Amino acid sequence: MILRTRPNAGFIWHDVTVTTAHGADPGATPETAPADQRALALLADVRASLARISLPLAVPGVAEARRAAAAALEQLDDYILPRYASLEAPLLAVVGGSTGSGKSTLVNALVGRPVTRAGAIRPTTRQPVLLHHPSDARWLTDGRILPSLARVTDPPQPGGAPLPADRVGANPDTGAIGSLILIADSEVPAGIALLDAPDIDSVSDENRRLANQLLAAADLWIFVTTANRYADAVPWKLLAEAARRRIMVSVVLDRIPAGVESEITADLRSMLRCEGLGEARIFAVAEAELDGLDMLPATSAIELKSWLDGLAADAGARRCVARQTLAGTVAGLAGTAAAISEALSGQEAARRDLARVVDAAFDVAGETIVAATTDGTLLRGEVLARWQDFVGTGEFFRSLETGIGRMRDRIGAFFSGKPKPAATVGEAIETGLHAVIVEANANACEEAARHWRSDPAGRRLLEAVDLAAPDEGFGPRAAAEIRAWQKDLMDVIAAEGADKRKHARMVSFGINGVAAALMIVVFASTAGLTGLEVGIAGGSAVVGQKLLEAIFGEDAVRRLSTRARQSLEERTQALLDTEAERFRKLLLPPPGAPTAADFDSYSGQLEKLSSGERA
Repeated sequence: MILRTRPNAGFIWHDVTVTTAHGADPGATPETAPADQRALALLADVRASLARISLPLAVPGVAEARRAAAAALEQLDDYILPRYASLEAPLLAVVGGSTGSGKSTLVNALVGRPVTRAGAIRPTTRQPVLLHHPSDARWLTDGRILPSLARVTDPPQPGGAPLPADRVGANPDTGAIGSLILIADSEVPAGIALLDAPDIDSVSDENRRLANQLLAAADLWIFVTTANRYADAVPWKLLAEAARRRIMVSVVLDRIPAGVESEITADLRSMLRCEGLGEARIFAVAEAELDGLDMLPATSAIELKSWLDGLAADAGARRCVARQTLAGTVAGLAGTAAAISEALSGQEAARRDLARVVDAAFDVAGETIVAATTDGTLLRGEVLARWQDFVGTGEFFRSLETGIGRMRDRIGAFFSGKPKPAATVGEAIETGLHAVIVEANANACEEAARHWRSDPAGRRLLEAVDLAAPDEGFGPRAAAEIRAWQKDLMDVIAAEGADKRKHARMVSFGINGVAAALMIVVFASTAGLTGLEVGIAGGSAVVGQKLLEAIFGEDAVRRLSTRARQSLEERTQALLDTEAERFRKLLLPPPGAPTAADFDSYSGQLEKLSSGERA
């Protein structure tokens, strides 16, 4: 029979309702005090925030922060939340160690029969095996702990035949990585479950990851090493983690040659003290021949078994172990929250730096467009030619020499013939303005993308999208905005010349012609022009200015030109903003993503919780 449980079966963390599928243990102390509920609510909030965390930018230390966040989320599900909710549940003792250290052989010795595979082939333990007393099954089969691992009971042999009773759990191909083999055995004392974990230095990446996950879910560690490998670096890295978590650790020193037990044990004790594990118990197992079932002599593990039996029989001692490990783990979570807060601050700083690059590039684009529309640049070439075609130059400019003051009275005589269509002036302005806007935007996109590509954080964001080229729809949108701006000018002019006298003055030129004159005035500063262009552009501006003054009056012309320029700048800025937004949206964290301030607050609250100040 294979029993597989879904993640978090029996637990609903998001609303802090914590129950088991089998109901409360009659002998358990209810954990329902308001302080406990507040603590569970805090832990649930931390879990929810870890699940929503976003660390997309490639900044220094981000890979480590991602791993820490994933490990913290896993440990909350595997250990902290279920243990905090159920202090009376059996202790989980994880038997861990290096490959070939004798973990499985030791577990078999503790129960007196082969229940987990031991041998020379590596890795030996391919799936974790959880041994428990039958009365403790209700705590372990429902996904209360290690909810991401499917439960497998009565594992089948290849071919479908059941394993013999003395070989249950010994088949290395039973189940799959990610499953947990459960074996009930009355030789395991009630109140403690033994978990034979994969090797911490396995050749299999998945085995190593799973071993670390199981150790992080343990109430206590039974760490197995050998007389010739007890100083290896990998085990001590994990033992340092155990010291940080304040977890109870017992070390089994296996395969000790005759005559050197005291010497090796003393050296190991000294090393443990240096790592802050001076209180760890050491159990010495002398080197011995295995029998035909790969079993140690019955006396080899008697001291360890006696200690486990005594701990299992003392409910108060078990509760103290659970509280000590839980407090240390929560303290570790507080440190992780602080590190994540720092990582999120780094993300926010990187976002600001990348956003400033985008803002600077598109600010330059906006300034370029404003300069081109105020320094006379747009009056070069086709625009100037079409304007001259419309107003004529000879008779009008000669009239300027006779006295500009008589312009208002004589304006009609200077345009006695029917002027050429003003629409051609507007079309030329549209074409020139469109070219300026499109070029400025293209330069801004390329500049922003160039800076992002030079930054690891920005380069990562551009892997999936090319923002160096403008959006395909930008050109048509720009053309539409220019036409809309020109139409707005005509609407404003029509409204301004609504009274009969002003309307009569506009008849000779039409709204299009007056609008063309207004656009010329807007664009006709002479800065940036040289030689003959200065005189022509300046004269063109005077023509437009005097024409408009003759119709509307001087104050109205100033108001109209200011409004026209502001409207153009606003429309241009809106166009550029749509392009800059393509960059900015890549910088936005997901909706509801936690901030550095959130995790900074969590860190302080968790530190108080770990020291006994309930949240």
